[in-house]
Amino acid sequence: MTEMTDRQSFIRQGSTVVVGPKMLRTPLVLAVFHLACLSVAQPQTPATAGDGVYDVVIYGCTSAAIAAAIQTKRMGKDPVIVCPETHLGGLTAGGLGWTDSGRKEAIGGFAREFYQRVKAHYDGPDAWVYQRPEEYERYVPEDDAMWVFEPHVAEQVFEYMVEEAGVTVFRDRWLDRRAGVRKEGTRIVSIRTLDGDTYQGHVFIDASYEGDLMAASGVSYTVGRESNDAYGETMNGVQKRWAVYHQFDHPVSAYVIAGDPTSGLLPRVHGGAPGEDGQGDHRVQAYNFRMCLTTVPENRVPFPRPDDYDPLQYELLARYLDRGWRGVFNKFDPAPNRKTDTNNHGAFSTDNIGQNYEYPEASYERRREIIAEHANYQKGLMWFLANDQRVPQNVREQMAQWGLARDEFTDNDHWPHQIYVREARRMVGDFVMTELHLRGLDPTPRVVGMGSYNMDSHNVQRYVDADGNARNEGDIQVNPGAPYPISYLALVPKASEATNLLVPVSLSASHIAYGSIRMEPVFMILGQSAATAAVLAIEDGVGVQQVSYARLQRQLLEDGQVLSLP
Repeated sequence: MTEMTDRQSFIRQGSTVVVGPKMLRTPLVLAVFHLACLSVAQPQTPATAGDGVYDVVIYGCTSAAIAAAIQTKRMGKDPVIVCPETHLGGLTAGGLGWTDSGRKEAIGGFAREFYQRVKAHYDGPDAWVYQRPEEYERYVPEDDAMWVFEPHVAEQVFEYMVEEAGVTVFRDRWLDRRAGVRKEGTRIVSIRTLDGDTYQGHVFIDASYEGDLMAASGVSYTVGRESNDAYGETMNGVQKRWAVYHQFDHPVSAYVIAGDPTSGLLPRVHGGAPGEDGQGDHRVQAYNFRMCLTTVPENRVPFPRPDDYDPLQYELLARYLDRGWRGVFNKFDPAPNRKTDTNNHGAFSTDNIGQNYEYPEASYERRREIIAEHANYQKGLMWFLANDQRVPQNVREQMAQWGLARDEFTDNDHWPHQIYVREARRMVGDFVMTELHLRGLDPTPRVVGMGSYNMDSHNVQRYVDADGNARNEGDIQVNPGAPYPISYLALVPKASEATNLLVPVSLSASHIAYGSIRMEPVFMILGQSAATAAVLAIEDGVGVQQVSYARLQRQLLEDGQVLSLP
């Protein structure tokens, strides 16, 4: 009790501990940071936005938003985070603890500092409650950073960093998407949230997954998949030929009565033709929740049975299991303390294929309905696998040993508070990142960060093939070949549309290029770079399109960003 009181006192007094990459490894700093980070309370949200003008107004709760705000503060300017949720950190704190990173050496700056702080937490002995550190193979004492972690640890680190930097955060503030953006010419003057608060700023950053501020500002964007012809690509649009992963390995009838088309389609199978390879469409890659599961009895909460549970929703999976598929547990990726980051795997899994097409443009109310449907689908899936007699006994008994982690997402019945919005709106600027840039076939100007993960699209639709069997389409996993640069030009809108807005998350990229760029470390990288450009735009009195790249590059390198690799 005394220890907790001391930790809380440390935070309340606002003590400043600069725990940057250069000094993070000293024992004293590690100990102080570990104690402070574990107990940091959620910073109090100010009651009103006030009448002042912020230097940089950041809309979103994501890891990119946090990176942008802290970078702005470190450069001597006054940021504010207008967060439409109550939790900070987006998916990094919402269950995606198995970091999709690619080459680790491509990650620098704020992003690497975050993972170093996560490592500092796990360097402390009291971080290991249900497991000894030597039992977890991804904890390596000599490493400078840690790339797999528990959700609550990520959120605590973000909260501490925001508190440490003195960043103002307004939570549960939702942009008035119809009339909440006031512009004078091409400059955004202020944004208003649904509660009536107004936030004035010199530069604005849309760090939301959905691109709501971007869209409400009149900036061009797209939703869905471009055709291959649009940018001279090979892996955009409909991709039946490439869809070999997370596919049905055995034929499974798509009809309610197997083999009988007159009986109608099973749930989760879509009618209509899938389209021709390379053809553009409106479809969006599937969303899911990255669940944090455990088998530790004292920390395990049994999977809940949804009130509207319907076993017919999972009949397609039951038939697939009947055919011998057993890959149910292949993406139970281990996290510390005998937990997981559980992701989609296989032809029928946690991805709710085809149920998210409306989400990017939907109203807040409709989005909540879509999120609830996704949660019910996934909870029902886990209940089905752990309890339904259609499931083979060996799978059922093994799944019954798993459950939700009791000490995660404690204010949301242990269910992740962030749905995995893998893709929503994407800006269309004067420059668009494409497959050709990622593969090094076209040059990338004005580099502000790097990516290196696969060009990764999850399945987009489930259709009926010529034999009457279910078939998935849209999954692509292709390595670009090497780490690749990302252009500053992809973060800025057309100058004719907005001259003081930066978009580091819903950036200007084709569907397939975005499939690689969309990783959480890259969002942090781009959030930091966007904030750096915002500060330089303010200092030089220019629009974001006119920021001196020489100055931007120099500042990014000084702050640890990685802009090139062999």
